[in-house]
Amino acid sequence: MSHSIEVSELQLSALTGNGSTTRIGSQDGQVFLRLNASPDAVRALPVEFVKAHRILPLDIQNGTLHIATADPGNQRVIDDIRLLTGLEVRESPAKASEILERIAEFYQVTVEQMVENLDSTQSAGSESRNLHDIEVMANEPTVINLVNVIISTALRERASDIHLVPFEETLQLRYRIDGLLQEKPPPPKQLHAALVSRIKIMAEMNIAERYLPQDGHIQIHHRGARVDIRVGTMPTIYGESVVMRLLEKNSKLFSPRELGLDEKRCALLNTLVEKPHGLFLTTGPTGSGKTTTLYAILSGIYAPEKKILTIEDPVEYELAGVAQIPVRPNRGFTFATGLRSILRQDPDVVMVGEIRDSETAEIAIRAALTGHQVFSTLHTNDAAGAVTRLLDMGVEAFLISSSLEGVLAQRLVRKICSNCKVEWAIPDAMRARLVSFGADHVDGRFYHGTGCDECRGTGYRGRTGIFELLAVTPELRELILQKRSSAEIKAAAQKSMITMHQDALQKAAAGITTLEEIVRVASADKIE
Repeated sequence: MSHSIEVSELQLSALTGNGSTTRIGSQDGQVFLRLNASPDAVRALPVEFVKAHRILPLDIQNGTLHIATADPGNQRVIDDIRLLTGLEVRESPAKASEILERIAEFYQVTVEQMVENLDSTQSAGSESRNLHDIEVMANEPTVINLVNVIISTALRERASDIHLVPFEETLQLRYRIDGLLQEKPPPPKQLHAALVSRIKIMAEMNIAERYLPQDGHIQIHHRGARVDIRVGTMPTIYGESVVMRLLEKNSKLFSPRELGLDEKRCALLNTLVEKPHGLFLTTGPTGSGKTTTLYAILSGIYAPEKKILTIEDPVEYELAGVAQIPVRPNRGFTFATGLRSILRQDPDVVMVGEIRDSETAEIAIRAALTGHQVFSTLHTNDAAGAVTRLLDMGVEAFLISSSLEGVLAQRLVRKICSNCKVEWAIPDAMRARLVSFGADHVDGRFYHGTGCDECRGTGYRGRTGIFELLAVTPELRELILQKRSSAEIKAAAQKSMITMHQDALQKAAAGITTLEEIVRVASADKIE
């Protein structure tokens, strides 16, 4: 059974930092109030009291404590605050959800604060201690709290991954936020073995094995939401490296339109995925949102009269009304063996998490030819490359031509922070670089973010997709039968297809992303 912990309920007694935290602006269409809490105000009331009464102390001035409250005019609460603090009280109304969000943020320990307060001399030499000593250290409150704070901070900052990597003198801690790694204050190197062991204990991994890669799983609850964490360890010359991937199970499932597809291509996508049978693929590199797109498609086509089965590694999000099956390679249950079995379960729609080998590819294609809707993913650079990839796997061209209905290639680009977005004059160097990629024109108004508290100084907040949607026409089926190259297939498809790079330039011109972000994501390919 996986460990289930609550990582956001750290007590006020551990909060020793100074300064204040600011949150302002909007997120997911919701506008948040400016709720700035000064350190003195935060320390004035215990965390249990502010949570119970849904209040947030904001500031102390001239003997008066200013609070935000979801229940203004409650004289009993006001009297209790006066008794606890000896101060007068001034109220401002605010939504309870916003107050609770800020309480969770202000009344907690940060990684920096914990690292500052650690007595590193007590942990010296932990790397050379025996297994028993390390296991004892891994269960000490200091190590447990530090791991909890590392995870809770990552969730608060919307990180998708946590990287803990040892080097000769330091232990590097980084979070992947909006697709890019950001370095954080490192924990003491002396705690490396204990931290790794603590994570392994939570993930039910073998703490005695330090020289082979391992995979594990942790389940936690954070602010009322269930979070699954995939853990992977890898031995390096300075000890074990750990990567934790964070998956919030209660996250909202987006529609293709919300993911970044324009209205015209959404209509074409709906036409392709509503066919009674055939193969539809999403392609792109790891972390480009392929599975998220397939989830959006499955949610859109779900109906009670359809039986939808998925086979995934792992199941990332739970879909209502869909039977989802995780593969277990260590027990011989792979995509290929699982796909054979689920076809005997009388499905109408099948989603295969990834086509990794020729066996899986051939079974998926034959299923598409025998009356099933089949969805899957491939690792290719563009939509046309999916055909070449299947041919390289040994799938016959006539099978691909007969079964493939469409391919959606995608990448993720960061969105400009709406709180600090300003118009931007394109530097000559940037214009020249875009032209060198093949962009004929980069005229018009473009934007970037100057950096603010809302985006933590990056100028970006959130991500969106850039896409190219290839619909397999009779002309393309003939080219596939002739085993033409992906370049020839792409050239033929472009007569009616918006390429990924054209989509990216359109999103930059619309003020959704920046030209720098396009160059970062698309620099490996020519812009057309």
